[in-house]
Amino acid sequence: MVEIKSHEFDGFLQKSARHYRLFLVYGPDRGLVGERAAELSKQTTVDLSDSFAVTKLESSDLQSDPGRLVDEVNSLGLFGGERLVWVRNAANEKAVIEGLQILASDPPTGATVIIEAGDLKKGSALRKVAESERGIACIACYQDDVRALNALIDHELATERLRITPAARELLLESIGGDRIASRNEIRKLILYCHGHELIDETHVLEIIGDASTISTDSVVDAVLSGDADVLHHALQKVISSKTPVFLVLQSCLKQFQQLELMRSEMDDRRQQAGQIMQSLGRGIHFRRKPIVERALRNWTTPDLARESSRIHAAILQSRQRPQLEDNLAMQTLLAVTLQAARRNRG
Repeated sequence: MVEIKSHEFDGFLQKSARHYRLFLVYGPDRGLVGERAAELSKQTTVDLSDSFAVTKLESSDLQSDPGRLVDEVNSLGLFGGERLVWVRNAANEKAVIEGLQILASDPPTGATVIIEAGDLKKGSALRKVAESERGIACIACYQDDVRALNALIDHELATERLRITPAARELLLESIGGDRIASRNEIRKLILYCHGHELIDETHVLEIIGDASTISTDSVVDAVLSGDADVLHHALQKVISSKTPVFLVLQSCLKQFQQLELMRSEMDDRRQQAGQIMQSLGRGIHFRRKPIVERALRNWTTPDLARESSRIHAAILQSRQRPQLEDNLAMQTLLAVTLQAARRNRG
């Protein structure tokens, strides 16, 4: 098994990635999955602008043609040379699993395969195949911790020769996370706003990203988990009227559901009760919120939490692409999740 942990990726990319032909990149942070897959593609000798050398597929494309993955890898490019086959949005589809098994038994010599997947649980079929083969590099992409976010901030600021005060950094850290691409975009937006300055301070962060500490997003998150649509509407309207960027609410909800997903998975693996998991993995949750989170932990299953995380993540990306619809997207998405929570609470 060749498993690349988050902090090992940069070193792997520079020293070892070129020795592999098969890659599985997976995890709950879809932005980071896409970013690392793109970095891997740049390490190949393939001309990424050559549509004859690069084949991009959705996992759904393989369902009606199970042998297509292997056929694409073994096909010859129009002008010869190396090829890249890039599969996106994989889960545990039979066609992807069987194709990867075949390729692992006889690794390609003239092609590279990158498979992007979502949050694959330990023991899931696709991970099982990849982790059992030495010729496949498995790269997990989990939500950035504080160290990773600080490194991201430092990297982006260094490219523009900007510095940031400790207080501004702390405020910025509170406003990002959950998705690598969304975090990077927010940092770059801040850099663009501070063009012409040498030092970023708290005022700059507050003006361009919003003061996440002034209006707490916890009230919205708790309304969603409680399944209370009326409280949700009131709390979200309060956030909107305060001019706090709504994407911060979506990010807070995403972080909460990703945390719940991790906790529920551990709960199932260890066969423990919700209260026991809360004691070990819920220490950072405010004591007033713990009953709400613990109830959600009991009522939701891991697959359902993963589905809602994907729903919120999609809303975040749509809100960045279509900012004029941000408020409506947030309300529709969070209301849908709230209704799901209400059903589980009644059950």
